[in-house]
Amino acid sequence: MIRKTTLTFFNCIIILALLFLSEVNLYAQSSISPQQLPFKDICAGDIVDGAKYNEYLATFSYLNFASNVTFSVQLSDEFGSFNNPTATTTLDVIPLSSTEQTIKFAIPKTLNGSNTYSLRIVSSNGINSPRAQNFSGIYSFSAYYKDYVSSFLINKNKDTATLCSGGSFTLTVDNLTPEVKESSPANYPNIKYKWYKDNVLISGQNLSSLVVNSAGVYFAELDYGECSSVNYSSNRVTVTSSSSGSGVTINSSLGNPFCSNGTGTVLTATAGNSYKWFKDGKEISGVTTRTYTTNESGTYTVDVDFGGCKATGSINLSSNGFNASIDVADTVALAEGETINVSVTTDATSPSYEWFLNDNLIAGATTNTYLVAAVGSYKVKISQALGCIATKEFPFKVTGPAPPATVIPNIVSLSGSYPYWNIPDAYKTASTKVIIMSSNGEIMFDDVGSNYDPQVNSFIKDFKNVNPVYYYVIQSDTGEKKGSITVIK
Repeated sequence: MIRKTTLTFFNCIIILALLFLSEVNLYAQSSISPQQLPFKDICAGDIVDGAKYNEYLATFSYLNFASNVTFSVQLSDEFGSFNNPTATTTLDVIPLSSTEQTIKFAIPKTLNGSNTYSLRIVSSNGINSPRAQNFSGIYSFSAYYKDYVSSFLINKNKDTATLCSGGSFTLTVDNLTPEVKESSPANYPNIKYKWYKDNVLISGQNLSSLVVNSAGVYFAELDYGECSSVNYSSNRVTVTSSSSGSGVTINSSLGNPFCSNGTGTVLTATAGNSYKWFKDGKEISGVTTRTYTTNESGTYTVDVDFGGCKATGSINLSSNGFNASIDVADTVALAEGETINVSVTTDATSPSYEWFLNDNLIAGATTNTYLVAAVGSYKVKISQALGCIATKEFPFKVTGPAPPATVIPNIVSLSGSYPYWNIPDAYKTASTKVIIMSSNGEIMFDDVGSNYDPQVNSFIKDFKNVNPVYYYVIQSDTGEKKGSITVIK
């Protein structure tokens, strides 16, 4: 009997262990196997039946998953890594059997286009499939969302241009109607380009503009990697050389680096017939003269038309002023009774400080810190008086809780947006008595608050005096309030 009992006990232990290992082994055998992808690349954004196409299929089989587990398609990042994967949108789930299904998915419209994406299937319980192969048998593919899918224009749709001897000019993607986003690829900053000269790709040029310094036939294509199309290209521009004209130079009236004298330095280009100025690659709107005045550092270029011949000059302009920063946001909110200490830092030589509230100089505030305790529009001005005389200003706004609803205004500004005296709604009742008198004792209003309309019952009938003063008496259930009203222009 003892031996039989002992054997039974060990048999139970073995059975329990086998059951546990069976459950572990069952979980370990859960797997997802993606089938071959039915596409070579993901080229979303093409127009199909009048709409932008963005639907793709991924079929896979799976084993040993609970019925409540769900699956989704996951893209890698643009470099092919799943450390920071790209989520897709599931459009439909198509069951094929109890262990096989197809997911219809869409990629994000904000996807960073790349030729090295990968795809896998992920489950809601954390088990992921291997990378899926496309029908070319490789694991990586191109994925792009093509924002613009049409031909476009460069050089203001002019098919010829003249290059000055020793000069250069810039070919730019046209954007004649920027308010209509679909009118030009220039309205989509993520789009990259491929530029060609004489049908040969120009290496390293992927921006919406190209500096040309030799004759040839130029055009651009939208760079969608393996999803590119010759249909997404520009007009051809034939550039010829001319012996007329000359290279363009830009001179700074205050030198370079320059020390701002308050109005800035004057940039002067080589004389020509017409001018177009740019700062850091962006056109300066409305500037078509030979000179341009600025206080800002940056790379300035100018396109000069000499008449049948154009050239471009540039200057990398820098200032030898000083640097400064402020430790407060553009807008900061104060709670009731709260204060905030605002400070600025600078490398200016012997700097001086001025603080302003609502454009009024704050007396005594002459250090690099100021304790703000009231709402309003503030500004601090930093000045350097030695070496390069220069100033910098940092504006910021302080907001706070609205004033109590029972505060009675004591000033009326005729130049303001509301040139009337109003009282809080709490006093506009039939049980409230409102009396308004001039400084001579003339009764301007004597009635209950419910009958007082600031515009209809305006007591400012004839503005003769300089800042005339009126007086009010408000009698309510909570007591009597008296005060004065000053009218200012």
